[in-house]
Amino acid sequence: MSEYETYSRLISYLDENSVPYRLIDHEAEGRTEIVSAMRGNQVSQAAKCIILMIKIGKKVTRYVLAVVPGNARVDMNAVKALLGGTYAAFASKEIAERLAGSVAGTVLPFAFDPELELMVDPSLLENDEIYFNAARLDRSMFLKTSDYVNLVKPRLEHIVQIEIPSSDGST
Repeated sequence: MSEYETYSRLISYLDENSVPYRLIDHEAEGRTEIVSAMRGNQVSQAAKCIILMIKIGKKVTRYVLAVVPGNARVDMNAVKALLGGTYAAFASKEIAERLAGSVAGTVLPFAFDPELELMVDPSLLENDEIYFNAARLDRSMFLKTSDYVNLVKPRLEHIVQIEIPSSDGST
């Protein structure tokens, strides 16, 4: 599936479910901090979407679409523990792009592929709106957080890596 097919699928899905959204065109960019500045949103309002590979023993592999605030990191060990996994890693670029249906930097907070399990950290939902690249580097979307949750009914789990401040106050 090409990124434009994924973009069209997203728009159709939202329209069919009467979910209001707003599109924002901008320069092509996939890095959360930079594209957030272009869109005018706080980085914490951005839905950072990471595809993880979790091995369960030697024969079972599961893929998780982990969604966290843009200013946070995914705690792979937490995801691994939640699934009873024995190994966790970022999915390869090729696998991630195939499962997402779009290029890196444009992964949606929607799991359209049945191989993907959607897991969202509740801290993302503290914002009234979420922002994300809409399966394209040059176009973003924002949704009301409540509409997103009502539509996708994500598995909510604490999957943000907790940063412990060092003694000098930095993280």
